[in-house]
Amino acid sequence: MEDQKLTVRAVERALDVLLCFTDGRMLSLTEIAGKAGLHKSTVLRLLASLESKGFVVRDTATDKYRLGFRIWELAASLSGDDEPAVLLLPELERLRDQIGETVSLYIRDGLERVRIQAVQSNQAIRRVAPVGARLPIYVGASSKILIAFEEEAVREQLLSQLEWPPSVDELLFRSQLAEIRGLGYATSVEEREPGAAAVAAPIFNRSHKLVAALAVSGPSNRLTTDKMREHADLIINAAKRMGTMLR
Repeated sequence: MEDQKLTVRAVERALDVLLCFTDGRMLSLTEIAGKAGLHKSTVLRLLASLESKGFVVRDTATDKYRLGFRIWELAASLSGDDEPAVLLLPELERLRDQIGETVSLYIRDGLERVRIQAVQSNQAIRRVAPVGARLPIYVGASSKILIAFEEEAVREQLLSQLEWPPSVDELLFRSQLAEIRGLGYATSVEEREPGAAAVAAPIFNRSHKLVAALAVSGPSNRLTTDKMREHADLIINAAKRMGTMLR
């Protein structure tokens, strides 16, 4: 039993190491150890095993690591019929080309939202949205969508579990959720980071179950309140099209 626990722990640590690469950068041993919260000697052993299986690659010139070909093989094996991040990519690109801003797809994981797909704006000044990023569920247009359109019992459970930071007014947030359900979309201006704005709409599957939030984000001086209101119908309709594509 003890050996089994050690094996499971080793797997968990190896996965923690892989998750250090969600921002797409090459990382040194020290950086990985810091991100994973592990000793360098432990990380070095895990990296050796991952490298032997092709999950990471060490660049000899910089002595840094990056994700290996095995990761991309696994990603390529995702079924387009069942995986929204793959299936909806062409629609995300279409919306990006129509509006000209970065488009992202978010799902809820507990008390966080996770960006599972994104297509970047082609404009010189743009908001970069790394896939895999985890963000708090209490702030941002997508967060509001992922709470507002949940079933009432789930919504209340989520709101009761949140640890509200001083910067967020719980009563105001709750009142916004009711307004969002009426409008069919949500907006945010500099709620999470200065100079950024976003507008989002819900994606429901054919059973009318909320599966994701579709968001358009960009610089707040370009994606103004009026501009977001102007884009709202386009985003809502795109979300509806995407919903019909899901089981």
